[in-house]
Amino acid sequence: MTDFIDAQGFRANVGIILIRDDREVFLGGRSAGRGWQFPQGGIGQGEKPEEALFRELHEEIGLEARDVEIIASTSSWLRYRLPHQYQRHDTKPACIGQKQRWFMLRFKGSEDRFRFDTTNQPEFDRWRWAEYWSPVREVIFFKRAVYARALEELGQRAFAEGPPPLPEWWRDEKNLRSVARKRERDSV
Repeated sequence: MTDFIDAQGFRANVGIILIRDDREVFLGGRSAGRGWQFPQGGIGQGEKPEEALFRELHEEIGLEARDVEIIASTSSWLRYRLPHQYQRHDTKPACIGQKQRWFMLRFKGSEDRFRFDTTNQPEFDRWRWAEYWSPVREVIFFKRAVYARALEELGQRAFAEGPPPLPEWWRDEKNLRSVARKRERDSV
């Protein structure tokens, strides 16, 4: 599959927030102990975001469309820049970050459906359910602001009463989000 990288250097990608009825969210443990994150992956040339969503859902955690229900998706692309050491300047065009269309999915299946062996290089080797906002603190630092934005927007759209209440530690993270949003606006 050929990645789609736009003229500004942002790779098109889908992000997946899998949620169960108690509003806990799925977090995958990256292979080789490299932290925790939501499933995500690239959108290929000519592939629609919904097609990439279901392909990535299967490749990364073994689920099929019948195991989930789409609750909401972000109204636009959410972007983040990669730290310089992760940027790919050897590609045409160079890849300096990701632009993501986020989806919130309700998990309807059985937990025994989770599988990490559908590809030769599994993204995850473990998983757990986490409180709604905790991924903002657990994901690698350069993805935190986009996680917060996705959880905020999708929570507003998915739940009549809005997302779960913000945790106490949120005030500190709010400063991080403000700085990241300013950097994003300045980079586009």
